[in-house]
Amino acid sequence: MTTQGFVYLVGAGPGDRAYLTVRGLQILGLAEVLIYDALADPRLLDPVPETCLRLEVGKRGGEASTPQADINALLVKHCREGRRVVRLKSGDPFIFGRSSAEIQALVAAQCPFEVVPGVSSALAAPLLDGIPLTDPAMSQCFAVCTAHEPDRLNWAALAELDTVVFLMGGRSLAEIVHQLVRHGRSPRTPIAIIRWAGRPQQHTWVGTLGDIVEKTQGEKLSPTVIVVGEVVQLREFLRSPISVPQPLSNQTILVTRAAGQSSAFTQQLQAVGASVIEMPALEIRPPSSWAPLDQAIAHLRDFDWLILTSSNGVDYFFDRMVSLGRDVRQLTGIKLAVVGKKTAASLQQRGLVPDFVPPDFVADSMVEHFPEPPKGQRILFPRVESGGREVLVQSLGAAGAEVVEVAAYESGCPQTVDAAALHALQNGEIDVVTFASSKTVKHFCQLLEQAVGESWPTLVQSVAIASIGPQTSRACESALGRVDIEAQEYTLEGLTAAIAAWAAP
Repeated sequence: MTTQGFVYLVGAGPGDRAYLTVRGLQILGLAEVLIYDALADPRLLDPVPETCLRLEVGKRGGEASTPQADINALLVKHCREGRRVVRLKSGDPFIFGRSSAEIQALVAAQCPFEVVPGVSSALAAPLLDGIPLTDPAMSQCFAVCTAHEPDRLNWAALAELDTVVFLMGGRSLAEIVHQLVRHGRSPRTPIAIIRWAGRPQQHTWVGTLGDIVEKTQGEKLSPTVIVVGEVVQLREFLRSPISVPQPLSNQTILVTRAAGQSSAFTQQLQAVGASVIEMPALEIRPPSSWAPLDQAIAHLRDFDWLILTSSNGVDYFFDRMVSLGRDVRQLTGIKLAVVGKKTAASLQQRGLVPDFVPPDFVADSMVEHFPEPPKGQRILFPRVESGGREVLVQSLGAAGAEVVEVAAYESGCPQTVDAAALHALQNGEIDVVTFASSKTVKHFCQLLEQAVGESWPTLVQSVAIASIGPQTSRACESALGRVDIEAQEYTLEGLTAAIAAWAAP
């Protein structure tokens, strides 16, 4: 018997995941199929299970979008297959969200559904900028309009209202101003244009109907919320007087770490004001064969040292031990060496404390500072299947150690480039691109070439290149011709600090 499917129409809020409702967050964690708009904060997808089928259908910056009839068909199809389907929409599903067409299709197909409200940008953007839509003296009412088709609006009626909020109006600003003034609104009427409301790069232009077009000449006004009315004057008094400048405010940073491993770095950057777009340039997966690692685990007592140089190595090694019915007691008498704070932290989460962490967070430093003569030592080194630490192995071998290398995991290039990241690069929206390994540099270039061809270097001509350390910097120099920022401490925290120092005036 087929399980009954269900469809959730969920409002994602104004953009930033911070404004997603608790109910929306719960439902995202249950999704088996996710059909989502393009302007959703990429972090909204973090709670979605890895096994979930993800389908992006939203319009992005005037580009072609999936026809509404096709979206309706997708909802019905996957629901009839017995899946939990989440339709994630920007803002609120019932405010210019075309939910009526989707619901009609679901009702006709007898598919059960639930609509989960979201915080509309029409309400959130003015509030976050200190503009009240109602006020006892200045505004007894307000209207919310879409400026997507200005010719369909009743401009005479809108011109008489105290406050009017326009969504999707960036390209129609001149027409909005013209029509309001033409129908009797004073050119001295205050107006605010709020771009990227609720995000670190939020920016507001304030003026009057008479001068706002000139003030915003040449600016990209999307995504934007436009507020017209005397209440705009109140933002001067109602915005919070406490403003703590953030080092990376107004900086948009591209993170190229592996999918599922970038959240901590993203959060570090956002904590100091950056807007972050993730473009996974690395895919972590099991090795082509478990046999060498399984054999090493079966003979752990033959080794003196276990060296781990990444969190991936820790996770795959110990998870494989568990899958073989073994546990950490098998490591009795074996000393543990790790590279970097993060690798040490991953080991400690397994209830183990490393015996040795080199002072510099690079594998090459391990040989120089090894705590005992390597000669005669038998060392197990679970590592990435391709592109590992040859210098480490060669140096320890030259010093008389026997190093047994086994593949614990593999890292490869994703099949396709993230659409949101590519769009941002093509439109000059990225200030810094970050690299935490040599492989991410190689795959980043490979993904761009695959997407746009030989012209891909033009996408990063005006973008700062940030590297986590010397080895990654060498890869940047080779593939991209330069490095603009290099971490002094070879950690994600060090890379964040280096970018902040670079951005400082």
